[in-house]
Amino acid sequence: MLRRLILFSLSILLSSLLFSMTDNSSGQHAADSLSSTIKGCDLLALPTDTILTLTEADFEEVAAELGVEVAAIKAVVEIEAGRTHEGFASPGKPLINFDLSMFRRFATRRGVNLSKYSKSHSVVFASSRGSQTRAHQRLEAARSINPHAAVEGTFWGMFQIGGFNWKKCGAESLDDFVCRMSRSERDQLDMFASFITSTGLVKHLKAKNWAAFARGYNGPGYAKRSYHTRMAQAYGRHSKQS
Repeated sequence: MLRRLILFSLSILLSSLLFSMTDNSSGQHAADSLSSTIKGCDLLALPTDTILTLTEADFEEVAAELGVEVAAIKAVVEIEAGRTHEGFASPGKPLINFDLSMFRRFATRRGVNLSKYSKSHSVVFASSRGSQTRAHQRLEAARSINPHAAVEGTFWGMFQIGGFNWKKCGAESLDDFVCRMSRSERDQLDMFASFITSTGLVKHLKAKNWAAFARGYNGPGYAKRSYHTRMAQAYGRHSKQS
């Protein structure tokens, strides 16, 4: 309960910071405001050498709010983040998957020609497979090209939610989305709950219709990667443990 009160207080402070950094006349953020807000988020976070991990009570509370089984939520975590159920690579560094193709898409939408950066930002275009250190290096380099496209083109946290879905996660802004993903695993769980509620996927998770859930959550190619069968198997393991 104390941790929840602390996080709530931090959310209020964070919102004040975010609104103060927004250009109200245009409704858009200044070009470098995302990086500035991330730095500001560090100032509001709990100890930077600590990862606030999920407890069983956290799972039970959110599962009850959604009307789903804890085992069903844990099945999604296992497929997205692995059996360790970790949402962070290190304190303040959420688990991420920087997706170059997605970054290209959002950069193009913002009028950015990435070909100009192939040499000066070569790390962005190199593989980071299997290394969270390299993934974060790529993300930081991509942010220096266009911070918004970089965050939108990255998948975040233990539920691997795309940054472009920030509104569906209940975040007030793209900045707010990053700060919450970087703050605690409970924040990541809460945003997952908002995401599957706003997208209508909660009904499939409740019914344990893994094919329908995976189709909506992982896209039309879900079957090729066996997301639905892997989730079903993970659910079976966790339901036996409960």
